[in-house]
Amino acid sequence: MSLVTINGQQIHITEEGPAHGPVAVLIHGWSSSSHTWKPLIPQLRRRFRCLAVDLPGFGNSPAPRERPSIEGYAELIAGVIRWSGEDAAVVLGHSMGGMIGITLTLSYPLLVERLVLLNPAISGRLSTFVNTLVAPHIMFERFDATGRLLSFLEQTPLDYSDRLLKPIAFAERAEISSEDYERIRADARRPGQGRTRAQCFWAMRRADLRGRLAALEVPALVLWGAEDNTVPLRDAGTVAAEWPEADLRIIPNAGHWPQFEQAALTRRYVANFLGLPRSEGLAAAPEGERELAMVRQAAEFLANCEVGNTLTLPQRMVLASQVRIAAYEPGELIARAYEPGDEMFIVQLGQLLVQLDGDEDGDGLVLTTLKAGQVAGEMALIDGGVRSASLRAGPSGALVLSLHREKLQALKEDDPELGMLLMQNLAVSLGKRLRIETWKRYQIEKLQETVGKVERVLA
Repeated sequence: MSLVTINGQQIHITEEGPAHGPVAVLIHGWSSSSHTWKPLIPQLRRRFRCLAVDLPGFGNSPAPRERPSIEGYAELIAGVIRWSGEDAAVVLGHSMGGMIGITLTLSYPLLVERLVLLNPAISGRLSTFVNTLVAPHIMFERFDATGRLLSFLEQTPLDYSDRLLKPIAFAERAEISSEDYERIRADARRPGQGRTRAQCFWAMRRADLRGRLAALEVPALVLWGAEDNTVPLRDAGTVAAEWPEADLRIIPNAGHWPQFEQAALTRRYVANFLGLPRSEGLAAAPEGERELAMVRQAAEFLANCEVGNTLTLPQRMVLASQVRIAAYEPGELIARAYEPGDEMFIVQLGQLLVQLDGDEDGDGLVLTTLKAGQVAGEMALIDGGVRSASLRAGPSGALVLSLHREKLQALKEDDPELGMLLMQNLAVSLGKRLRIETWKRYQIEKLQETVGKVERVLA
């Protein structure tokens, strides 16, 4: 856990998972904290470097320097992704955090690999229950005197917050431990945050996303508790109408906190969407079933891979059965420049270093670093040319899936639909990489232009 400065604002970030893994940024909702992600982090951190943010004014982060807005919070999350050192991240958002994640994606589509949204605020108009019974409480919190009075009443028998919180937040048959409930309640009533809570209540209303969802192009999973009495299901209707490409799932017997109320089902949906490994792992499989278990895990992983994310599960199983799975030690040479590029490599764990051909010790110039889900060698595989760069395992090693050109040709002949989808995905992967490189070059040119202007002024 650390306090870092992003865009001049101090924020608290809880970091878990492999240091060299792909980044997942987790954004909590209104009146909450990074504790929001407790049920999902143990699964996510097996693959992702998880950065769970406490937004300014919430959790352990200091109050915002300026009046909070959804757009301002989105700019802050963009800064967190840049601070992480990654080109893009998987973004998870709950409630107001989902609204922030969508706003970020609309403003900076190249920074977001995928979206996972839990009960996201879309219209910013919360439920009638919230607007009728909770809004007056929130408005009183804006002022120091009445805020202190409400905090005092919460320590006496006159406290009514539980009678408001439970029907707003949870389904009638919710499965949530008393420990988790008390933490959620404590975050919602944390002293000193009343002003920020009130400002964010109105910020959501000003950031209405209706009519803008059709512009979203990133893969997205949207989960919604069927009994949500905070962000009503009418917002889920907006998702269904305006964003049909999103994978929208309604979770029964869950309210505003499906990750706590129906944790197993929520984890399963997220694992399938992000291609996360199952909890039982390969070690639990009998010896005779070990190979099949490896194929199944590879198929699950391919759901969050550049070449497999549009394939059905049966298609991913076919592809997984044709790949070779190999583990490489840190710095080990995987493929050499200027040799025939007859294999495509997909990073499952760890990193691949793409570098200009150096000596046997691997001292060549590193051009880029590929992480889980990214692909190397697709151009040479398609055009039959030689490799333009060498590939080595990163500092923590790498688990890599490789597909030979002959296997790709066989897949195309045996299943033309699968072959066509694979070729489309390879083309999209190449195009996306070109867009990112063009965007980087544009950012560098802007920075150089700004520095030049400053130098001229100082001169």
